[in-house]
Formats: sequence, C-alpha cells, structure tokens
Amino acid sequence: MQTLVVPLLPNLPKLLDTSPTDASWVVTATLLSGAVCTPVMGRLGDMFGKRRILIVSLALMVVGSAVCGLSDTLLPMVLGRLLQGASFGVIPLGISIMRDELPPAKLGSSIALMSATLGIGGAIGLPVAALIAQHADWHMMFWAAGAIGALDIVLVLLVVPESPIRLPGRFDFVGAGGLSVGLVALLLAITKGAGWGWGSATTLGLLGLAVVVLLGWGRLELRTAQPLVDLRISARPQVLFTNLASIVVGFAMFAQSLVFPQVLMNPEITDYGLGQSMVVAGLCMAPSGIVMMLVSPLSARLSAAYGPKISLLAGTLVIAIGYALSVFMLDAIWKIVAMSVLSAVGVALAYAAMPSLIMQAVPIGETGSATGLNTLMRSIGTSTSSAVVGVVLANLTMRAGGHEFPSHDAFVTALWLGCGAAVLGLLVALFIPGRKPVEAAQIPTETRADDPATVPTAR
Repeated sequence: MQTLVVPLLPNLPKLLDTSPTDASWVVTATLLSGAVCTPVMGRLGDMFGKRRILIVSLALMVVGSAVCGLSDTLLPMVLGRLLQGASFGVIPLGISIMRDELPPAKLGSSIALMSATLGIGGAIGLPVAALIAQHADWHMMFWAAGAIGALDIVLVLLVVPESPIRLPGRFDFVGAGGLSVGLVALLLAITKGAGWGWGSATTLGLLGLAVVVLLGWGRLELRTAQPLVDLRISARPQVLFTNLASIVVGFAMFAQSLVFPQVLMNPEITDYGLGQSMVVAGLCMAPSGIVMMLVSPLSARLSAAYGPKISLLAGTLVIAIGYALSVFMLDAIWKIVAMSVLSAVGVALAYAAMPSLIMQAVPIGETGSATGLNTLMRSIGTSTSSAVVGVVLANLTMRAGGHEFPSHDAFVTALWLGCGAAVLGLLVALFIPGRKPVEAAQIPTETRADDPATVPTAR
C-alpha cells in the first residue's frame, strides 16, 4: 500500500486531471489513515477479537482497492486510498495473534518475519507496481492489490484461529478522536510543510494544534480507566526508548529509499545519474526485500541468544555503516544494490527486535495497542524522513539539459542525515533496559474471551 502508487506519481496529475499539489493527496491520504487506524485497530483487536478486526482491516483494503480501480478523478481516488490506509493495522494485529497462539520456540522467528514485512512489502511492491504500470492499464495495480487482499481474507478464515484473549471494557472513543485529530494535524504539517512553507500560518497552526491536542489527549488518557493507549505502560523505559528508537530507525530506513531510485533514474547528463527506467530502479531495490526476509530469522536467533536489545543495537549499527559507505558508492548500479542490501540487513535486525522488546514489557491484553503504537512510531519516522529529505533535495539543485534536478551534494546530505538518524537510534537503544532472551516474553495459555482477568498468566 505504501509503494503501490510510486510509479504513478509523475503522471498522477494528468491521469486524474488535477494539479500536482492536489495529486499528492493520493499519497498523503494513505499515510494519515494508516497513522490513525494502526493504534485503533490494535486496541479493537485486543477488545473484540484480533482475527475479527484483522478481517475487517483486510476488507477495508479490498474495498479501497476497488474504489481506486474504478477511479479516474481525484476525490474517489483519495477515498479509496483512505480505505487502503485503514489496513495498516494488520501488522500489530498479526503480531498479537502470534503472541497469543504460537509456542515459545516459534514465536521469535515468526514475529521477526512479520515485523520485517514492513520493509519487505515496500521493496518488492515497487518493481511489481512499476511493471504493471508500464505494461498494462494503471488501474490494474489496484485490482491486483484487491485480489491479493481478498485471497488474504480467505486464508485468514481458513487457517488463522481467533485469539481467546480479550481485554474487557469499553472502547475509548474520546481518546481515539483526540489521537486522530492530533496525528492528522502533526502529519499534515510534516508532509505538506515544504509545499505550504514551514513558516506559513497553515503549517505553524497545524503544529500548534497538534501540540495542544496531543498534550490534552495525554492528560485525558491518564485519567481514563480504560484508555485507548495506556500511557503509564508506554512510559516504561523499555517501551518508551523502543518507541523512540522506532522513530529514528524509520527515518533512516526511508531516507535511502528516497535517494537511490532518483540517482538510478536521473539522466546521465547530471554527471551522477545512471539513466535507468523506473522498472530497472525498482528491480534494483527488490533484493533488499528478499534480504530482509532471509535475515529476519537470524535476528530471531540473535534475540533468543542475547536478547532483542542486542539485535536492535546491531541493526542500527549496520544501518549507520551502510549509509556512511553509500556516500561513496553512488556511481554504479551494483554499488547501489550492494548498499541497499547492506542497509536492509540492518533494518531487518532492528525491525524484527522491536515487537519483542515491546511485548516483554506489556501485559498480554495490551499487545495489540502497544505494538500498534510502535508501528505508528515507525510511520512518524518515515513521514518525517520524507519531509526532511524532500526539503534537502528541493533546495540543493542543479540545472542540466534545461531541467532542474537535485544536485549530487543533495543526495550526499540526505545519506548523511540517514546515517545520523541511525547513530541516534543506536544511542537511544543503549538506554533500553537489559532483558532476558526473547523466549522469556509472556505467552498466554488458557484465558478465554469470557475470562474476567485482564492479564492472563504465562505458561
């Protein structure tokens, strides 16, 4: 869902008969919807059944894909993308179901792979979407996504059991509304600030609104008996520093994905561009997704032996090294592929460790909302990365062949920013309290939906 429309971005204004500024809402809408729905879906899963809400999330994605597949104008396309973004909660829901159902021996590797799909899907989806866009009607991308979502629903119904764990109580509608308003204001300011102007009244007003609303929301959540997000649990050092690390690792991961494709596709007359097509650029990024899939079990074994904190530290270190080397490796396709693969190793190690760190510190009944919040933190990191790198690339430019392009220095600066974010993630991760290996995390047993206990006992 995140990279599905990337091949269409240059042509969206013409395809939807709109301006480039308005066409950007096709991307922004999914980001906002995903940010709001991820923690909400996690909480609903904790309360009403994770499998049930997982199916609802996938169904929203299928409906959204169909709406996009039928769209030729902006408004229905944005509506469809809003519905697609509502499916982002499948990651925390899937992790929660695994925690409830799997034996300890399989839990670590399964969660590691599930968490790493946040990177795997984007890396593999980009070349697939580019191939479809180049050789078929662009609507086919959305119909293909809808078909995969429908297949997912069937497979969930056939093979995924409903979790017996329930968190009793009422849903915090006021808390959900407050979080939604605060997040939308914050992310709109981050993603649109460059276009509106960072000093404009709109951008500053949204940032101010976000601060006021989120502070008020936090105060309200602390006073609510059954909050959407239990901030007392979120303030525990292991949860707090893991979430902070998630933001900067998300920033680092996304910065590279904004740099490498442009270097590959920019024309050779820029003296640094490699003149490749979008399909070739996408295929160059695909190996990183495969590497993430292969490395995530390694992260699970590392976490099992030494604890997930070590996996997170190793991941951020590898990302930092990959970015530092990338600065000197932008002059050949094979070098870019090698650097994207190296960074993917670090992302897989780091992303796979984060859910385990969260789950070790939260009650079983809070798994969905806690992992949903962690996923949200990663999204905030990627959104911030997009805004910051976008500003760098827009302000450090050069002219070649009568057109304006980001300069080589712009891409180098962006890579150093990613390196700095990875180093910051490494420093933040050092503050995470040491814990036992991942198998020590709580695993549920006999608690059922009608059990009044909020936190079931471990096996």
